[in-house]
Amino acid sequence: MEILNWSQLTADEQHAALTRSPLVGDVSLEQSVVNIINRVQQDKDAALTAYNLQFDDFSSDKLHITLDEITAACQRVTPEIKNAIEQAITNIDTFHNAQQFVPINVETQTGIRCELRSEAIEKVGLYIPGGSAPLISTVLMLAIPAKIAGCQQRVLVSPPPIDDAIIYAANACGITEIFQVGGAHAIAALAFGTESIPAVDKIFGPGNRYVTEAKRLISQDRRCIVSIDMPAGPSEVLVIADRHANPDFIAADLLSQAEHGPDSQVMLLTDSESLAKQVNQSLKQQLAQLSRQDIAAAALNASRTLLVNNMNEAVNVANRYGPEHLIIQTQAPRELLNTIRAAGSVFLGAYTPESVGDYASGTNHVLPTYGYSRSVSSLSLADFSRRFTVQELTLDGLKNISHTVMTLAAAEQLDGHKNAIAIRLASFNEET
Repeated sequence: MEILNWSQLTADEQHAALTRSPLVGDVSLEQSVVNIINRVQQDKDAALTAYNLQFDDFSSDKLHITLDEITAACQRVTPEIKNAIEQAITNIDTFHNAQQFVPINVETQTGIRCELRSEAIEKVGLYIPGGSAPLISTVLMLAIPAKIAGCQQRVLVSPPPIDDAIIYAANACGITEIFQVGGAHAIAALAFGTESIPAVDKIFGPGNRYVTEAKRLISQDRRCIVSIDMPAGPSEVLVIADRHANPDFIAADLLSQAEHGPDSQVMLLTDSESLAKQVNQSLKQQLAQLSRQDIAAAALNASRTLLVNNMNEAVNVANRYGPEHLIIQTQAPRELLNTIRAAGSVFLGAYTPESVGDYASGTNHVLPTYGYSRSVSSLSLADFSRRFTVQELTLDGLKNISHTVMTLAAAEQLDGHKNAIAIRLASFNEET
């Protein structure tokens, strides 16, 4: 990776150094996705079948995976993979069950009761990437919290042909509505519904730049009412490392994200030029051993190492970048944790590779990218529910707050608001 000295860069050069992959933000991307969405909205299943053939070379007009096919796919999965999935399910289930919502019910003043409640989103769509690699783990990250939250309808879509292990993981999490369709057209199908695929209320899951753009567009489309979890696009990782860090560990972590796709991005912040050079050497050695080395190499072309003066500067740069994954490999990583202001998920210490969070530690790996981690949270149980408030007043409660409300309503020149109070007080006075 290119090594740059942060303090020697101009402001413009620093901005450029933190710019995402050039594959993201293609000016033609939006129009391409708009065209896909419009065709799916109009032609429904026929459009999905055509796009499956165009993008995935899948020639079949059958989109739904039947129960018999689910059973057959599950039987083909090896015991080793099944055991790994079961252990991951246990940890993810444990962490997300601990996030159960606790209702709030308080009396703000005598006669005025306010509540905060939560209920599951009824229909959710779960997008599972599978074009270049079958992301079995994403099934668990989406299906488990959806089940715990109590979402009644859980629809899973993934590019065809769907890997048997994806089907097994979905079945293990109680999902039977599985459709073999991926990309932007799958997002459009979940938003508008087709003859086969039901429309949902909220769409979850990461994906490539087409999927990310489709999610953004449908969340703003007046023709449908659907929300999305977050901007979750091509994967990215930033590593903060001091001179004591293991260069082989760092290189392995960088490559673990670079192999996701050519539009992934990996970054290293360190105060040691010697370490940076050792990491580059290790990258070359480890890259040659990867089955997806061409993909990882393309991602490395849009990645870089930034030399900083100290760890405080490293944190400042990391916060400015706002990575999806942040790995801190320093002698005292937890000392930096309280100063982190923008990261989707943080991995502390030499023995906490990002891979554990991707699969089985228990945390969710669906995270904000493109710097949205400054304001967008990692996926959690709460995202599969909607929170709403309840208020209930007694007559005394209304009387006690009436002057405050009527005064503020009058100050805002909203006579209707004021009258809604006054008419009730007048009614009470007439009765007495």
